[in-house]
Amino acid sequence: MADHLARAEDFDSKAEKKLSGWGLFGSKYDDAADLFDKAANSYKLSKSWDKAGSTYIKLANCHLKMESKHEAAQAYIDAGNCYKKTSVREAISCIEQAVNLFCDIGRLNMAARYYKEIAELFESEQDIEQAIDYFEKAADLFQNEEVTTSANQCKQKVAQFAAQLEQYQKAIDIYEEIAKYSLKSNLLKYGVKGHLLNAGICQLCKGDIVAITKALDNYQDLDPTFSGSREYKLLADIASAIDEEDVAKFTDVVKEFDSMTTLDPLKTTLLLRVKDKLKAKELEEDDLT
Repeated sequence: MADHLARAEDFDSKAEKKLSGWGLFGSKYDDAADLFDKAANSYKLSKSWDKAGSTYIKLANCHLKMESKHEAAQAYIDAGNCYKKTSVREAISCIEQAVNLFCDIGRLNMAARYYKEIAELFESEQDIEQAIDYFEKAADLFQNEEVTTSANQCKQKVAQFAAQLEQYQKAIDIYEEIAKYSLKSNLLKYGVKGHLLNAGICQLCKGDIVAITKALDNYQDLDPTFSGSREYKLLADIASAIDEEDVAKFTDVVKEFDSMTTLDPLKTTLLLRVKDKLKAKELEEDDLT
């Protein structure tokens, strides 16, 4: 480990000397880049992640001096991967620098991929609003490049987080859009009921019985097979329980569905919100009588 660190520092020092010296037609940047690359690799082998990250940034700057934007972007990605082990915020900063360069040179697919990575890093930090922002940016670029499957994966994350933040209409619009797209594909058709169920649960969270009933009619028009599904029955029965202000019925309906198809954490969270509202309404009614 110590050997690797000593080698890294030696390469790093030689690179700095190259930069401060005189060179023909940018050759000093080329020579320094080669030495910084070797230094960064040796820092990685010594597990000096911060040093490796900062050295990759120096490497990126050399590539920028030589107008090599693609190589500079890759060096920023390497820096980001090192910083992931010590500072997520530093990692995000480096990866975003890479994304800007990928956009400059028209590598939009790469830019989209790394926007998604930034979104996932924000998600790991529990910074949901920033995660939404970057998943949206990734989705837009994937859509521009017609990589619709990846775009929809990012949109689903946006919908999930929007629902968590009680931005129900935003989530509904996304789930309905993805359901419509999925109906066009034999491969994706099987997922339509799940997308409509998510949209329907978000409608239930809004608590507007008229809107819920209208949405269920729309979903039947969209996918005629939906009305015969367990997902449709769950939404219709919950809507009925809300209308009747019957908490026991709500609980039985959800329990029955969950015994056949386990509800994921998001659906469970949202349905608990619906149940809490229903309970509050029932208590209100009891207080009035």
